[in-house]
Amino acid sequence: MVIYFFCLPKQLFKTPTSTVITSSNNQLIGAKIAKDGQWRFPHNDSIPEKFKTCILQFEDEYFYKHPGFNPVSIFKALIDNVKSGSVKRGGSTITQQVIRLSRKGKPRTYFEKLKELILATRLELRVSKEKILAYYSSNAPFGGNVVGLDAASWRYFNRSAHHLSWAESATMAVLPNAPSLIYPGKNEIHLRNKRNRLLRKLLEKDIIDSLTYNLSIAEDLPKKPYPLPQIAPHLLQKISKSNKGQSLKTTINASLQTQVNTIVKQHHALLSQNEIHNAAVLVLDVKTRHVLAYVGNTPTNRAHQKDVDIIDKPRSTGSILKPFLYAAMLDAGDILPNTLVADVPSQFGSYNPENFNKTYDGAVPASKALSRSLNVPSVRMLQEFGLDRFHHYLKALKLKDLKYNANHYGLSLILGGAESNLWDLCKSYGALSSTLNHFAETSSEYYKNEFCEPVLFPLEEINFGKLQSEKTLFDAASIYLTFESLKKVNRPEGDENWEFFDDSKQIAWKTGTSFGFRDAWAVGTTKDYVVGVWVGNADGEGRPGLVGVQTAAPILFEVFDLLPKSEWFAKPFDEMQMVDICKQSGHRASQNCNNTEETFIQLSGLKTKPCPYHKLIHINKNETYQVNTSCEDVSNIKHKSWFVLPPLMAYYYKTKNPFYKQLPKFRNDCLGEQRVSMEFIYPKENNSIFLPKNFDGNTNEMILKVAHSKPESTLFWYIDNHFIGSTKDIHEIATLPKQGKHILTVVDEFGNDAKRSFEVTK
Repeated sequence: MVIYFFCLPKQLFKTPTSTVITSSNNQLIGAKIAKDGQWRFPHNDSIPEKFKTCILQFEDEYFYKHPGFNPVSIFKALIDNVKSGSVKRGGSTITQQVIRLSRKGKPRTYFEKLKELILATRLELRVSKEKILAYYSSNAPFGGNVVGLDAASWRYFNRSAHHLSWAESATMAVLPNAPSLIYPGKNEIHLRNKRNRLLRKLLEKDIIDSLTYNLSIAEDLPKKPYPLPQIAPHLLQKISKSNKGQSLKTTINASLQTQVNTIVKQHHALLSQNEIHNAAVLVLDVKTRHVLAYVGNTPTNRAHQKDVDIIDKPRSTGSILKPFLYAAMLDAGDILPNTLVADVPSQFGSYNPENFNKTYDGAVPASKALSRSLNVPSVRMLQEFGLDRFHHYLKALKLKDLKYNANHYGLSLILGGAESNLWDLCKSYGALSSTLNHFAETSSEYYKNEFCEPVLFPLEEINFGKLQSEKTLFDAASIYLTFESLKKVNRPEGDENWEFFDDSKQIAWKTGTSFGFRDAWAVGTTKDYVVGVWVGNADGEGRPGLVGVQTAAPILFEVFDLLPKSEWFAKPFDEMQMVDICKQSGHRASQNCNNTEETFIQLSGLKTKPCPYHKLIHINKNETYQVNTSCEDVSNIKHKSWFVLPPLMAYYYKTKNPFYKQLPKFRNDCLGEQRVSMEFIYPKENNSIFLPKNFDGNTNEMILKVAHSKPESTLFWYIDNHFIGSTKDIHEIATLPKQGKHILTVVDEFGNDAKRSFEVTK
């Protein structure tokens, strides 16, 4: 009895199984062949009623009555085999067949049959009849390299076993009887006869009616195996690394995944004409953090790394981190949404950032600097905010590919000097949106674990942690104001006038383009969804035209078109306050600001300084000169607020703002002067300058430029203490310095001077 009790292994089947993933509605979206080259799905206890009926009628009618073997069937089989002199009939029950399948490779002898019989009775004592049927349906051979009902139904009928008709279920029931001789595409007549005999039996036993029978025998047999669905191959690859050989239900929306696949395929056909071969798309549900669509790459070829899953691979971020800096500065109270930021040629040591269009605005509201993705204002904002400080915020976002300290990246951190991946970026944008949602849903509170990982499996529930009054990272107002700015980002061609259409979706989105046109990004969020897109080449090759707004943004908006329309985020009034803002400068209005508006700002913005650009000046009645009591009677002096920018900012600002008025100069007969200042426009500090030759073979001169707060002043120019000329009104001078290092000195008529070092190279 002890031997009998322990004779059956605890685990009957140890063969490797396929990794299988299904969508949120249990639709098969991908399967990976088992290690031994068989399509063998993991064990499934759920057996379709039609197949159960068919297999019992065909293989073992007395299955629910015998103890594991059927003596009548064994006796009949023995008589028939003895009479014929060979094995013509088997007397095995389904339970015995399960034992035989588990003892793979054993010779089919009478002694082995006796062992199977004993083990079958032991199996009957251990598990239920339903479990034995499940063992059989999951491990029976169905021809070729197909094992088990689940794999066979997809391979032969391209659908789940639960959706098979009576004819298809009957076909599945007769296949394991002789899988090496009869399977789709081979011995079709023999297979059809066996199927129809089983259907006739079902009719005779009143299991099916005559109409069902006639329709069933008219059905065609499958001609050849179908390829298994591979709707999310890169997700399957990702899951199989940690869940090999398992069947897992995912959060993927099968319909959305299929549609996104189609969009990516269509864009790949266009992008590949410019030698751009790879792209990835990730779609998240903000509220649940479920991954709704996961497209890891385009349907390109192996030469272009079609099997590489781009979603979790580190790539240069380009400008995609700029919204985090803007939100951080709002949150810290360093700026207000429209605070003017300098947009002028800038140099930080040897680092010379430039705007994408190579032009400068002089001064630009911070929100527009973000929505237009201007590089120079962003670098200047980062320098003002503090590199280490911003790096701390990024680490709090849990960007895994940010592996080095702040000094390793330098100020280029904000323009793509760091790397991140699509997964982490979408996760971060989703966390910001969720923070706003939760703030509106609760009593203006924050969840402690808001910045958590997205979910791939529906059984995993997000634990947002405890509610608290303290912000998790950014306060709700800073996030809301950031999204308001991102909503105004210029959309790609064809969608520029979205604001004029009632059905247009309000989306906070941002693009990014890495140095050398290697990576194009677009990440957008609504109240309910986050969509992230990366476009480029997996091998890092850059291509002209590989720009976020041109290549990634069109995909982003096509994907958003598939998603339901969302309402815009609720304004977090509890984190905001209405104040007077200077319209021109974006600062809190000072007493000198004469053009103001009331607007909501974040509470932390209350500590920002009042407008520094509006000054109260004293001018004559015609507003042509500044005057004072030394030269004009008090009754003739007019007091006026004037918008004044520093010289270098003003030099570029007036090119884009024709109504900007320079500060009037003092009348000549007035005593006292305003403070003067000047700044170099060209050259930049420590620049290495190459002077090309013209068509005559002569070396071109270099043009030196300076901005002065009093343009009418006379400036005197020196190179290495040698006078080269003077300028008045327009402060530009041409010169041809020798090769080598030089010091440029400019002195104005008031004795103020400025110096700059530069080098002329061959």
